[in-house]
Amino acid sequence: MDIERIRTYCLEKKATTECFPFDETTLVFKVMDRMFCLIDLEHPDIACMKCEPERAIELRDQYHGIEGAYHFNKKYWNQVALTQDVPDRLILQLIDHSYEEVLKKFTRKQKDLYNELP
Repeated sequence: MDIERIRTYCLEKKATTECFPFDETTLVFKVMDRMFCLIDLEHPDIACMKCEPERAIELRDQYHGIEGAYHFNKKYWNQVALTQDVPDRLILQLIDHSYEEVLKKFTRKQKDLYNELP
């Protein structure tokens, strides 16, 4: 899987934006200002995504290309090697899962705003 496919896939999601909040090489995808996917353009073969903690452990045990995300809370964030043993279909599912994990943490007000969007 390549970075352009991930970028396109992320931006197709409702209320998603991309930005560089940390520096000029760290591309972040957010849903209503909450981060769900990150790719360092200097290392475009790795993406970081939020994950439910028990599932994160299972995935790390199952795939060499999934481990706790560097510089993130490893309980909730995985880094996924895009060119190793993780199937493309699973990578897209993990992006979906990350997006849904962020939506689950929305406040009532954020949920209402999200639901009002086209």
